[in-house]
Amino acid sequence: MTSVKMPSISTATSIVKSSAHCTYPGGRSVLVPVVRASTVLFESLQHMESARQRRDTHKVFTYGSKGNPTNFSLEDLIAELEGGFRTRLFPTGLAAIAMVFTAYFHPGDHILISDAVYQPVRCLVSNFCEKFGIRVTFFQPTGEDLERKIEARSRGIYVESPGSIFYEMCDLPEIAAIARKHALLVIADNTWGSAIRYSPLRLGADVSIVAATKYLSGHADVMMGAVTTTEDAWSTLFRMCETFGMTVSPDDSYLVLRGIRTLAARMDVHERGALVVAQWLARHGNVAHVFCPALPGHPQHNLWRRDCRGTNGLLTIQLRDLNDDQVRIFIDSLNLFGIGASWGGFESLITPCNMVEARSLTDWSGHTHVLRLHIGLEDPNDLVSDLRQAFEISGGITDRRT
Repeated sequence: MTSVKMPSISTATSIVKSSAHCTYPGGRSVLVPVVRASTVLFESLQHMESARQRRDTHKVFTYGSKGNPTNFSLEDLIAELEGGFRTRLFPTGLAAIAMVFTAYFHPGDHILISDAVYQPVRCLVSNFCEKFGIRVTFFQPTGEDLERKIEARSRGIYVESPGSIFYEMCDLPEIAAIARKHALLVIADNTWGSAIRYSPLRLGADVSIVAATKYLSGHADVMMGAVTTTEDAWSTLFRMCETFGMTVSPDDSYLVLRGIRTLAARMDVHERGALVVAQWLARHGNVAHVFCPALPGHPQHNLWRRDCRGTNGLLTIQLRDLNDDQVRIFIDSLNLFGIGASWGGFESLITPCNMVEARSLTDWSGHTHVLRLHIGLEDPNDLVSDLRQAFEISGGITDRRT
């Protein structure tokens, strides 16, 4: 019988259909089952020895801390989405970042880090890197000063693109070319892109980090990080994870697997809502600027168009003509926006940003009242109405045209 070659499928279809493995006899569940286990039993001593010999290079169910079928299924799906060799899961996004630093850098090394990174990375620099003799130099989020800051002891480049808070884009293929010239590892925080909007590994990075807490989960009910690497970069990370006994609960993996199946559909809704709200905010008299790479006025909009496959629900706004008390009233008067620091769930959120603490290379002291918004899955017209009434209550501009 002649086999029929399956046509290529879209990312959205792949997310729904991939990594739905089930090794049990009979029919199968739609979702991968939860496999809870610390101890794993074998048919014979030879079976156990054979399994343990292969677990450094293959996904083999041998012991709870070495992974389990539920975790393996999620790792496979993320690796496929990222276009990488393999993926490892971690208890949080920050834990994933910390393990990457621990695995790839040593005392005496020098790392170049984008000034637009997730703010807790700065704590990692001061509380870990500096104490263990790993030097760090920050470079501009767009990367224009990167190459001249490379030193003889430089070992890696850490980027976040689009950057945290203001969503600056760097030319990652160009940075990857610079890195290859100097034999440097390229690490990218891909939480904004969440393996579906942006693909650092396909653009030349060696390591991609995603906080699965956010869009991959999508329901604000689980903490997890994921690191995906190229084949060349994998063994170094794998050995360090095994050394530290790094693993996650299969129950948490199940929650992310359940959430990730709707990732493509959710992202489209987040994007549509974010653009409606962004365009409304851009016309409001109390908004000095709206930061979103999908807006034509964004400084790196052309890079976003080249490298990204859409946007997400994140916006940042800078307010004007409102004092501190009025800004507090504005935030507290919102009914549909929760006040919280995370994002990526189904709900809309708002939180103030301290740019003086978040950046090192630019004087942001004049950028007062910077607010980050996450546009959830609510009707964007309802969110606009909520923002309008909050501006009015706070004493802001009342402009019915907005």
